[in-house]
Amino acid sequence: MIVIVAFLAGAVLGALRAKKRGGNRLDMAQYGAVYGIGFALITIFLTIVFARP
Repeated sequence: MIVIVAFLAGAVLGALRAKKRGGNRLDMAQYGAVYGIGFALITIFLTIVFARP
């Protein structure tokens, strides 16, 4: 569940960053996808690290 929230937060952050830089809809989609995947990977890694005994 945390990973999904992190993906969505990253996607929104990426889209806003692309819009701030003057990008069109495709730029916003690409930035959103990259940031979303990146945030999700970081969250998965941190979840594994903290869940280990």
